[in-house]
Amino acid sequence: MPKMKTKRSAAKRFTLTGSGRIKRNSAFKRHLLEHKSAKSKRRKRGSRIVEAANVKQIARMLGVSASAGR
Repeated sequence: MPKMKTKRSAAKRFTLTGSGRIKRNSAFKRHLLEHKSAKSKRRKRGSRIVEAANVKQIARMLGVSASAGR
């Protein structure tokens, strides 16, 4: 059976942490920032851990085991 290929678009958006969880960047901070509060813009600076509901699909795209992120 051939090797599983990594979805390159997913590889650019997600990274694995040292403990095996999947990290993502926050959305909604590219444009139209003038009407957003400073508090919301400040919260969007950092990265987040992928929610449990999406771990299985993203792990498959990255080519890692589904237990990653749990």
